[in-house]
Amino acid sequence: VVSTQSTGMSVGRLVASRTAMFCCDLQDKFRPSIRHFPAILSNANRMLQSAKLLDIPLVVTEQYPKGLGNTCSELEIDHCSINCPKTKFSMVVPEVKAYLEDKKARKSIVLFGIEAHVCVQQTAIDLLSLGYDVHVIVDATSSRTDTDRVFAFQRMRQAGVFLTTSESMILTLAGGSDHPQFKQLQNIIKTEAEDTKLLTFPTL
Repeated sequence: VVSTQSTGMSVGRLVASRTAMFCCDLQDKFRPSIRHFPAILSNANRMLQSAKLLDIPLVVTEQYPKGLGNTCSELEIDHCSINCPKTKFSMVVPEVKAYLEDKKARKSIVLFGIEAHVCVQQTAIDLLSLGYDVHVIVDATSSRTDTDRVFAFQRMRQAGVFLTTSESMILTLAGGSDHPQFKQLQNIIKTEAEDTKLLTFPTL
């Protein structure tokens, strides 16, 4: 048996104290064009609320906010550590990179937002290149077309990204029912995550 340690392969183990959360470009102007957008926002809020309870640093970006508006008002980002406007597609702009360098203990990134095949994918690949484990929340990530969305997930998985769901990630970060915030986290996931129609794509 070959161990993952000997091969250098990551199994994607997550610890809240070593994790940061990235919310990518969930802005109001995209509302009419992104597939399953209300469900994506609802599931993104599950992640944002959990990050606050678990004291996980939150990085938010906005793509060209002058033209595309700010982050959707229903998203709970008041606790974000950095909210960075950008024109580059990747979230890994100099301000975000400097922030990460200041948080050297944070080796895992939980990533979600839009669009899956552009900003999310380029962010994931940049973070992988910097040596981070990257976990994309598939039910909080979308594109204008389902084709772009599903092939973005396949492309990211091929690159080494871990794909998971909002509920799985929340419970993984909690680690167990003995977590002091477990009851509050349980309240977040008590209602099922909104369906974003991923099961219509058997290739995932």
